[in-house]
Amino acid sequence: MISLQNINIIFSQGTPLETHALNDLNLEIKDNDFITVIGSNGAGKSTLLNCIAGAYQPTSGNIQFDKEIVNDLPAYKRASLVSRVFQDPLAGTCEDLSIEENFALAITRGQKRGLRPALGAKNREYFKDQLKILNLGLENRLKDKVALLSGGQRQALSLLMSTSNPMKIFLPDEHTAALDPKTTQFVLDLTQKIITEKNFTTLMVTHSMRQALDYGNRLIMLHKGKVLFDFAEEEKSKLTVNDLLTMFHKVDKDLVQDELVLS
Repeated sequence: MISLQNINIIFSQGTPLETHALNDLNLEIKDNDFITVIGSNGAGKSTLLNCIAGAYQPTSGNIQFDKEIVNDLPAYKRASLVSRVFQDPLAGTCEDLSIEENFALAITRGQKRGLRPALGAKNREYFKDQLKILNLGLENRLKDKVALLSGGQRQALSLLMSTSNPMKIFLPDEHTAALDPKTTQFVLDLTQKIITEKNFTTLMVTHSMRQALDYGNRLIMLHKGKVLFDFAEEEKSKLTVNDLLTMFHKVDKDLVQDELVLS
């Protein structure tokens, strides 16, 4: 479904600050793959998601969706195909708008917008039905401003909103990194449920090697902008956290332990 062919992304090219974020990266992603993505800081994980989402255009190489080259297709034109959830719980919602207003924006993502009412009885019933999935009581708080919600509630809402429209590609980017352990597990369980029910093709970036092993059917390890290892389901199921640590340290002996999360 997604093909990245010899992708290079170079920031500040031709200057003393030149940085190669992705370096001749090749990756083939099948329909309904759920890929967990790990790598040390600066490995290119978020850059990879930005490239697929259209936030960054490759300096060279080709990105294909269903064999169609989409290099020049900007993020807003990919919005009907690609959705993201970010690490910061504040990034996926507008705190000055109510829950229902945020949801109203979300369900028109990737669509042409005109001068028409964004909210109505039908929409509110839909929002309530969706929010009941969270079991957080938010279906009874539609008019509350999102600023009143906790970080975990906002991230759960962001996750629900980002997957409410028909789309094919889902890109959670360390979306549990800022959450406490209990909320992390809740958001991960919700993520798994949504991906399974809606058959999304997913790349989930995580610093947690335990998450990388426990979720998805495939695991890739990035290093210096390249895919270093690519483990399919059977091989992945046999790996341990210690195996991943050993692989990391073989390729980068100076890797700081704090860059990796074991649990």
